[in-house]
Amino acid sequence: MAFVTKARISLILLLCLVDRNGCERTGPFNPAEALVKAKNAADGKLGPDVKTFNVLDYGAKANGKTDSSINFIRTFKAACNFRGNAMMVIPKGDFLIGPIIFQGPCFNPSSLIIQANGIVKAQADLSYFTGGADDTDWITFQSINGLILSGTGTFHGQGAKAWKYNDCAHKSHCVRLAANFKFNKVNDAIINGINSIDPKGFHIMVTVCQNFRLLNLKLQAPGNSPNTDGIHISKSNVVKIAHCVIGTGDDCVSIIHGSIDISVNKVICGPGHGFSVGSLGHYDDEADVNKIVVTNSSLTDTTNGVRIKTYKTDSPSKASSIFFTDLVMNRVKNPIIIDQEYGNRRSTQTSKVSISDVRFVNIKGTSISKVAVQFLCSKSNPCEGIQMNNIDLQYVGPPRDQQPFESNCTNAKVSYVGLQNPPPCR
Repeated sequence: MAFVTKARISLILLLCLVDRNGCERTGPFNPAEALVKAKNAADGKLGPDVKTFNVLDYGAKANGKTDSSINFIRTFKAACNFRGNAMMVIPKGDFLIGPIIFQGPCFNPSSLIIQANGIVKAQADLSYFTGGADDTDWITFQSINGLILSGTGTFHGQGAKAWKYNDCAHKSHCVRLAANFKFNKVNDAIINGINSIDPKGFHIMVTVCQNFRLLNLKLQAPGNSPNTDGIHISKSNVVKIAHCVIGTGDDCVSIIHGSIDISVNKVICGPGHGFSVGSLGHYDDEADVNKIVVTNSSLTDTTNGVRIKTYKTDSPSKASSIFFTDLVMNRVKNPIIIDQEYGNRRSTQTSKVSISDVRFVNIKGTSISKVAVQFLCSKSNPCEGIQMNNIDLQYVGPPRDQQPFESNCTNAKVSYVGLQNPPPCR
């Protein structure tokens, strides 16, 4: 593609550089209190002590044609710099913006609220997005302590024209396309109720964040849209995802290196590639992954159900304490899978990622493949402490397939408790 040559709109704001200590939110983060505040914001029930900053008052146009990037930035800057409780408002209407960065830290004594009820669309032209660097995503929140993004608004990435230029399915080192949202170094945050449609790349990226909650989200893209992960988490801890509906072209939730204490609860996934821990071992000196729980969720017509995947590289790390419990599979191709030969099965290398203490508990439903459970583990680092507890999957694929319904295990130490369908590995 011959991209139109144009200077990218530079919208990075450097706030509070001199008096950084004066910008920190005071008091401990209370998730329950913040969630009530988010719901009150959605219902218009905030008290008079909260000053509102409406993008329309800062020149944004709700006509769906005029680029309002700088107006959104000005609104955020005013709310972020306000030395009191503040709420930025994106009202009902159609807005068009290019790539922007909402940069903190902020002066507000309590979490900054962004109430989004309108339809916000990204510039469709890829020339607005430089690609490859950290500042090329569509909407980036960075270095903020205390954030509530709430509302019924829709963020449309207009990615359909860009998907044909995504080559990540064929290259391990590729230039990813812009995510709809990137949260970088954002702590004590709640993202609640918003909708994300057709991103160019991922829907939501969460990296180097702590105490982060994603609730009641709807993330949608066609099943054939490439590399459009729903929620992608890295180098973060205490991230909770709940009551979300995710249907996209790649992993519904992907959790990679350096992620600790991540929970996924009551999420509806499909279409897509399911819930994934990995890819791991992709980069040098990756931090370990542990305390991952995926529970009370369902997957329908997905390529995979629950999966751990690692590259065959020399990068050592550990993935442990990973629990998949109380899940329902509906016509899933690969319901339960560990794949330590991801990316390059012909390579003579073995994965240096150690996988241990992984439990699959109370998983039921249907599989469209005869191998419903597959553990393909590393010869140099066999999977240890894999437990299968009450697995009840039924085959609903082509009736002419004479292969037995089975499990397949290589270099994996597996224990079994309760019902096992398909039968355990021999």
